[in-house]
Amino acid sequence: MIKTLYLMRHGQTLFNVRRKIQGWCDAPLTELGEKQARIAGQYFKKNEIIFDHAYSSTSERACDTLELATDGKAPYVRLKGLKEWNFGIIEGESEDLNPPLPYGDFFKDYYGGEGEMQVQQRMIKTLEDIMSKDDHQVVLAVSHGGSCRAFMRYWSKNQKIILKEKIGNCCIMKFEYENGEFSLVDAINHDFSSLM
Repeated sequence: MIKTLYLMRHGQTLFNVRRKIQGWCDAPLTELGEKQARIAGQYFKKNEIIFDHAYSSTSERACDTLELATDGKAPYVRLKGLKEWNFGIIEGESEDLNPPLPYGDFFKDYYGGEGEMQVQQRMIKTLEDIMSKDDHQVVLAVSHGGSCRAFMRYWSKNQKIILKEKIGNCCIMKFEYENGEFSLVDAINHDFSSLM
């Protein structure tokens, strides 16, 4: 039986605006970030998507996004496995210090953070554990741009669509899960330009 995972990035944060490296460190949602989360929630309502279960990274920006997107009506579980890439001691510094993509082991080798394979395996294990549960047919998980991209990259062989552009704030990635494998079947990268 095919199950559905909606994997969503959090809304805009203060560090996003200030172009700060934000992994395991946290910054609050901006007013725009809160609006983005509510708009993502409207997408779910409009399409009559009802979640069996909901999960969030333990970071405040992800929890707040989930709560706003579900009008605070969806109970959810916080999981460290859904956290953003750990960028080590460079966190909070300017994004200008980021190397070109893909990052590989840059943050692990130079700053005591995680390597790409660590992030990828953490996300795969967490999301497989979630989706393999019998009563989990339609699931929402709120996470982060870097960790979502690492997860997508692993399952690229199965993807039915290609998301080349950046995973924007509150981007919703729809995955199908069957026989222990994920495939990306849709991506909703909202256009928030009218809100800015």
